[in-house]
Amino acid sequence: MSLNFFERRKVLKEINSLDLTPIRQKEFEMKDNGKVDILLPRFKNPVLKRALQSRRKEEYIRIHLDDLGSAIWLQIDGKMNVHELCSQLQSTYPEKLNPPEETEERVAKFLSLLYRERYLTFREITKEKNPSAGK
Repeated sequence: MSLNFFERRKVLKEINSLDLTPIRQKEFEMKDNGKVDILLPRFKNPVLKRALQSRRKEEYIRIHLDDLGSAIWLQIDGKMNVHELCSQLQSTYPEKLNPPEETEERVAKFLSLLYRERYLTFREITKEKNPSAGK
């Protein structure tokens, strides 16, 4: 069971953004150059899809990520929190993340954008509520 809007907002306000664990919500495709395209279905409803999907158009809208965005997306595994993800990225791509002290802020802002667009969510707001927690 996922949390409603107000419960999600409360959790996100109370927790440090570096302690959140991102989880991908959309499919993606890796291109030959190592960059990632996030795939958004053009139509969710199967009836509309059959009726409106042109044979010439692709089934997905592609969101192209740059080098750093692709590196971040590929690191998301549903187990590492944002702080661990930043440490991993900093050791793997030190030349792209200069100055190092701004890495966490940049990554947190990027993940926040992906969350707002519903490309990802966070493990902490998808957990079932603990029934014994309010007693």
